[in-house]
Amino acid sequence: MIRLLIADDQHLAREGLRQLLSHEPDIAFLGAARDGAELISMAREHQPDVILTDLRMPGTDGITAIRRLTARAPDRPIIALTTFDTDEYLFGALEAGAVGFLLKDGDPDLYLAAIRAAHRGQGLIDPQVTRRLVRRFATPPVRGHGLELTIRETEVLRLVALGRSNAEIAGELRIATGTVKIHVSRVLSKIGVRTRIQAAIHAYRSGLVSSDEEK
Repeated sequence: MIRLLIADDQHLAREGLRQLLSHEPDIAFLGAARDGAELISMAREHQPDVILTDLRMPGTDGITAIRRLTARAPDRPIIALTTFDTDEYLFGALEAGAVGFLLKDGDPDLYLAAIRAAHRGQGLIDPQVTRRLVRRFATPPVRGHGLELTIRETEVLRLVALGRSNAEIAGELRIATGTVKIHVSRVLSKIGVRTRIQAAIHAYRSGLVSSDEEK
């Protein structure tokens, strides 16, 4: 059972999400916050497994809330939700620690897929903004960061950046899924990031992955 908490300042959006989730037997809806401050308080009280939050809210906005929540519970996945697919919101949310990014006018099935992926420790970005993310890192890579990764860790990071799941990485490298999880954890620690999406961004920036590689 996935214990989910959401935040959105619009009543209709909160109710729409509530109704969407009411039909899913594996998702327990814990409640809906109206702004970032209320979300932080409710997260402390309910200890959700996954959080889905709007970004543009009055008072404490979603990006600020994501940053504060991630600082307190770095292993709890947060999905960003907004009507604004601008670089400011997209990269602000990802850099704050969000593991996924969805648009409000996106496919409802994608919401459910993102929630379940986040619970499995994977990130999901709405396809409408994926190209924007790739273009951002299609610029010449920044060299000289000295990742200090082993050959195996470098292979794992590259596959993470290409969107592979732990099971897919295990299959490609012919190692156990548990071993992949250990490698991913070490990679995140070594390069100083918290999420797989941040690791993917790092891989693009360092030139380990090029923007024209098959996703």
